[in-house]
Amino acid sequence: AAQTRLLCWYRKSVESKLLRTRSADEPRPFLKWAGGKGQLLEQLRPLLPPRIEGRYFEPFVGSAALFFALRPAAATLSDANRELVDCYRAVRKRVSDVIAALKSHEYEESRYYMVRGQQPADLDLPARAARTIYLNKTGYNGLYRVNRAGRFNVPFGRYTNPGFRSAESIENLRACSRVLRSASLAVRDFGEVASHARRGDFVYFDPPYVPLSDTSDFTSYVPGGFGQPEQERLAAVFAELSRAGVQAMLSNSDTPAVRALYARYRIDTVTASRSINSRATHRGKVREVVVRNY
Repeated sequence: AAQTRLLCWYRKSVESKLLRTRSADEPRPFLKWAGGKGQLLEQLRPLLPPRIEGRYFEPFVGSAALFFALRPAAATLSDANRELVDCYRAVRKRVSDVIAALKSHEYEESRYYMVRGQQPADLDLPARAARTIYLNKTGYNGLYRVNRAGRFNVPFGRYTNPGFRSAESIENLRACSRVLRSASLAVRDFGEVASHARRGDFVYFDPPYVPLSDTSDFTSYVPGGFGQPEQERLAAVFAELSRAGVQAMLSNSDTPAVRALYARYRIDTVTASRSINSRATHRGKVREVVVRNY
């Protein structure tokens, strides 16, 4: 009996070590993004289709948390934000060059503003990606925001250790690069997904959210923002996909406006911790909706 217990303990110990090794190899989002879905994955998994027979589409790629968790065999990741898409392209194709460029950056305030002032178009693809990652990891609250001229304008952030070039971060970039090789990447409007997705495909929309208040409107990730007209157009695209038999899921804030736009579909609620708001009293646990047409 003692030998049996010892053998069971040994097996569990080995299995635990193997699980830890496998989890260390799994890619995680290498960018912080407002509304990123990393913390919601366990709540989203039960809401996914039992089986995705076709391709995976994510027209607001953001941090790509769901993509990295699912690791679909065929995917199209897109966004209207060219800098974001270029960052993923560089990590997919030239991750070693991105890592080398990252190692030249320092976490220092004057360095941050010097890098922030650079024109991305003046840099090659790996250097542009390294700039994006560096600013994302060292800017205030991981926020991505541009002004009307399309210039990144987030102030310097205060961190104990942003870790943008740690050994763990570097290994994660390599893991992300491997997974991204199965995906196509495109700079395009979310509405174009209706021309590409077919019956059997799955589309996940994670757009800039309808603001909960006047102080929580962080939708300026591209010039022009993402207001009510865009939310209504998104709902029309969701309806078009539904008519075509494409499975679609959408995340947004839990507001009467969102519920009205998607009243004909299945709506579930999830709870997330959000930290991006200009007023500390408006941060914390918030309810979000997950809309499904299946």
